[in-house]
Amino acid sequence: MSERLPTLPVVFRPTRTRVVLLTVGAAMFVVITAIALLLERLSGGERASFVFIGALLFGVLILLSRPKVVADESGVTVVNLTNTRRLAWEEILQVNLRPGDPWVFLDLSDGTSLPALGIQPGIAKQRAISDAGALRALSQRHGTGPEA
Repeated sequence: MSERLPTLPVVFRPTRTRVVLLTVGAAMFVVITAIALLLERLSGGERASFVFIGALLFGVLILLSRPKVVADESGVTVVNLTNTRRLAWEEILQVNLRPGDPWVFLDLSDGTSLPALGIQPGIAKQRAISDAGALRALSQRHGTGPEA
């Protein structure tokens, strides 16, 4: 195993992507709210609808920034957009991040594959490759995954 094992617990998340999404979301909300307050011809209801749309768009970007993978001594918690799944180390057979994959996929002992959006090569490809390698090494150390 050539990967150095990180100290547990460890959180893997696309930090740069998260910063961009939250910054853009906050900026959009501020701009849309400012426009609503500055336009004198708008009624109170129209202003409220502008602010609501700004908050809704910000909420969507917050949801998109939610994914993470948390590894601890007892297993892995995968937090995706709308769901969270807790896995014991023994359930993870393989950690995959192939060229062109949008994020890591975990091959599970029940025959299914679980996307782990918390490790994605989008903005920080090398970081994602490193994080996938660290999760793979942890899986092999703590679980039943094949030794590389």
